[in-house]
Amino acid sequence: MAAGRIVVIEDEADILEVIRYNLAREGYKVITSRDGEEGLAVVRTEAPDLLLLDLMLPGLDGIEICRRLKEDPVTKPIPIVMVTAKGEESDIVLGLGVGADDYVTKPFSPKELLARVKAVLRRGPLREERGEGERIVREGIVVDAARHELLVDGKPVTVTATEFRLLHFLASHPGRVFTRDQLLTRVIGESAVVVDRNIDVHVLAVRKKLGDHRELIETIRGVGYRFRDAES
Repeated sequence: MAAGRIVVIEDEADILEVIRYNLAREGYKVITSRDGEEGLAVVRTEAPDLLLLDLMLPGLDGIEICRRLKEDPVTKPIPIVMVTAKGEESDIVLGLGVGADDYVTKPFSPKELLARVKAVLRRGPLREERGEGERIVREGIVVDAARHELLVDGKPVTVTATEFRLLHFLASHPGRVFTRDQLLTRVIGESAVVVDRNIDVHVLAVRKKLGDHRELIETIRGVGYRFRDAES
């Protein structure tokens, strides 16, 4: 049984073949392209379950492809995993900022690539609205939106409204990387007069209150933060 359809846009033939082979072996139907403009057209025609997108492409770069897909209501729900060269932190931040769901850095192992693809497909689309009754339970912590309550090892822990929103948002999307700007917008609000490093202060405060479970919130150096995936 097919695991889903994935479009891969990658201009390096050897890397493209490695990706295609490993995805196909897992049961995915793989459609490939080595050109930005052509790849964009393929995504719009195929409406895949996921797009694996290189950033450096001829014709149209990956950032612009991502931006155009996320601006179109028809293609906006398609999850995107970026493939970047190691050290391109600014491109990663930019890509996540225009709507990419995750990234893999070159060189990567097939195992790592498949893990990221499966994680993104498992998570599904980003939930913009938090369910008021949602109760998240993970490794000794309970984040209860209905009660606006945090329990750590069964004991209630006092948190500020901003700290609770930050923790709840991250825990609602395990494994997904968010830039500081994204967290500022979704947790504090677009109208707030703040700088991106304010998020670091809030994350530090939340980690302290999580105690022995502080490592559930992972720092992605040069990019932002994520809540550890349940299967990682």
